[in-house]
Parts: sequence; C-alpha cells; structure tokens
Amino acid sequence: MDVYKEWLGIPDGPRPPNHYELLRCPRFEDDVDKVRAHYKKLNAHVRKYATGQYSIQSQELLNELAKGMLCLTDAERKREYDESLGREFAPERDSFGRIPLLDVLVEQNKISPQQKSEVEDFADRRGLSIRDAVVQMKLATPTDAAKGLARQLGYSFIELEETVPEDDALDLVPRQLVKQHSFVPLFIDDDRVLIACADEPEHELEDELRLRFGTPIRTTIATPRAINQAIATYYAPGMRDEVKSARSKNIGQSGTSSKGASKKSTKVSSSNDGDSDTGGVNKGVVISLMAVMTIPVFFEAACAMSNSVLLYSRQYPALNKLWIISLIAGSATFAYVKLKLKK
Repeated sequence: MDVYKEWLGIPDGPRPPNHYELLRCPRFEDDVDKVRAHYKKLNAHVRKYATGQYSIQSQELLNELAKGMLCLTDAERKREYDESLGREFAPERDSFGRIPLLDVLVEQNKISPQQKSEVEDFADRRGLSIRDAVVQMKLATPTDAAKGLARQLGYSFIELEETVPEDDALDLVPRQLVKQHSFVPLFIDDDRVLIACADEPEHELEDELRLRFGTPIRTTIATPRAINQAIATYYAPGMRDEVKSARSKNIGQSGTSSKGASKKSTKVSSSNDGDSDTGGVNKGVVISLMAVMTIPVFFEAACAMSNSVLLYSRQYPALNKLWIISLIAGSATFAYVKLKLKK
C-alpha cells in the first residue's frame, strides 16, 4: 500500500516525496509556524493507524514526518536542503555589506553551490581560511582565489611580478613588520600609501603605517606566494639596512661639514671678539696710566698755588718724587697686562 497516497493524499510521483510534499506545504515555505502546524495535523492523522496491521508503516511514516519538520524548521539545514532542490538565495552579506568569498566564487563560476558546504567543512577540519581551502582542494587557482578575495573585500588585485616598489616606501617599514603581517609597501599614490597584502590588513597595522608615513593607506590584494617572493626580494637580510646606512652616512657628512663651517665661523667670531677685547683692555691701560701720571702734575700745581702745601712738601721731600713712583707703577702694570693678553 502507498501510505503517502492513501493516508496523506500525495499524488503519484517520486517516492519518498520531498519534505514539502510530505508535510503538504508549499515548496520552499519559510514560515516555521505553518510548517509545525502542518506537521501536527498530519501527525495526529497518521497516529490513527498506529494500532492494527499497519502499525509498522504508521511508525515509519511518523518518523519521516518528524524528520521533515525538524529539517524545515532549522534555518541552516533548511537553506542547504532548499539549495539541493534548486533554490537560489541572494548572497548573504556581512556587517560591512560584503558578500562571502564562497558566494563570490560561485558567482565567478569557480565552484558550484553544492561545493560550498564541502569547502567550509574542509576549512574547519584543517583550520584554514576559505581562500586557502579552495586552493588546497584544487577548486580554484591561487590567482583566482586572490581575485575572489579582492572582490569580496572591495579591493583591487595586483600582480606583484609586474610592479616595482619604491625604495622610499620600502625603507620606512622594517623587515620584521612586513614579515609579521605579510604585506609589501609599494608607493604613495594620491596622498595614500599603497600596500599589497595577502589578506585584509589588521587595524593595528593600518595605525602603524599611518604613523610612519603620515598618510592613510590603500590596500591591494596579491597572492600569498607573490607577497613572500616580494619580501624575499626587497627585504633580503641587510638590504634595507645598507640603504639606511648610506643615507645616514650622507646626512652625517653634510652635518660634519656644516659643523666644521660653524666651528670656523665661531673661531673667526671669537678672534674678532678677542680683538675687540684687546682693544678694550689697551684703552683701559692707557686711561689708567694717564690718570696715574697726572697725579704728580696736579700735586705740583697745588703746591705752587699754596705756600702751606709747599711748606708741607718741604717737610716731606719724598712727595716731590711721587711722579717717578707713579711712572714706574704704570709701566709695570702695562707690561703685566700685555703679557696676559699674549697668553
């Protein structure tokens, strides 16, 4: 007996029927409550045959109804089941409005919709990214996978073999940083630093490069192999250090020459200052000598104008020779100052 036709009223056709036909629901019904309502109604009807000669058929059909209901009320399983029946879904988008890489590869006819679950299972078991998984499963070439990733992230794809990075950009990023994050700085384009990455760059890397270059970055996607080859080529051990060393040497030489010029100018300035100081000292000595040597003159004039002073000078004859003492003292002072200036 065809229990599907006799008990459920399902017309002749493929047996067993699909879940929608079994539960008497419209094809691809998405209303979970309607699916459950149909299940409860049919479950109650089939239970009428649970006793008697059709008890085994009744139990088997009840199990089929339960399995169909559980599948159609589980969103993930239902999606997979619907896709197996030929239903096409609009690609899901992440919080940034981007299409998943697997859907991009389906759009590009690199994989089939049925292979999406296989790729996801393979990636989960091996701990791989989706891009690496499709490459290892040989469903897509590394270039196709990288182009798909670029399409997903909204970046451009670049062939590093056809691009030569600028030394100014390479020198500003240490080798350890490019190896850690798998990227290569290329050049500054339209006030942005263009870099090639194997995957979407982390925010920490973006902040680091923004501080180093003083401008935002623009990302392009390349294959992991191309990134590794570029790092090996442009960041060979000692290569970037030698460039920095040469630049530092040039800067040091220019600094030394400017320092020498500065010292020379300082020396000339000091010499001029010394001359002015010497002139100042000589003038002071002359003024001092003139002041000392005029003392006897003023004293003699005072003596001539005053008899009392003259009498006082006769009592102390040594005072008449005071100009001689002043002359000797002035000469000694002048000789001492000149000796100090020579030293």
